[in-house]
Amino acid sequence: MAIHLQKGGNVSLSQEAPGVQRVIIGLGWAPEPPNGTVCDLDSSAFLLRADGKVKSDDDFVFYNNLRSEDGSVEHAGDKLTSPNTTDEEQLEVDLAHVPPDIQRIAVAVTIRDAEARHQDFGMVSHAFIRCVDADSDREIARFDLSEDYSSETSLVFGELVRANGDWRFRAVGQGYRGGLSPLARSYGVDA
Repeated sequence: MAIHLQKGGNVSLSQEAPGVQRVIIGLGWAPEPPNGTVCDLDSSAFLLRADGKVKSDDDFVFYNNLRSEDGSVEHAGDKLTSPNTTDEEQLEVDLAHVPPDIQRIAVAVTIRDAEARHQDFGMVSHAFIRCVDADSDREIARFDLSEDYSSETSLVFGELVRANGDWRFRAVGQGYRGGLSPLARSYGVDA
């Protein structure tokens, strides 16, 4: 059974899934914009060093760069259509091949063209992030975002954190204004 995390909570992957090498980070949501307008959400990942910044723009994985330069993080693409998952989007992380100088992998979701469409995360419900053992398909941990994010257009759902030779999955739930570009710049991406 998966561990359900609260904001700020974390779980050791090696304790909950001994021997885990690859994880799927699944993200889901149910947009409910007013007046039937389209609400386009996109996931991304930032491979971060100890200083909280990417080494290069190639460590920013999103819909225009589906794979990190080292190949350890891969985006499954925009919008999943598989009937076997409730995830809207997924990222696969090969923990054994994440470079040793990468200390965190932050996973975010942004609303495309949010300002122009007057949209924010207050129009999104049932948002979640989950960490799944890619080999056994067992859900290790899950974080259901339940706060009101009605002024944010970008949201860091969670992150993988390297700690003392172990990986931890942490529930973040931190909102930002301004969309993908300001969020990416905060992590050192030349956006």
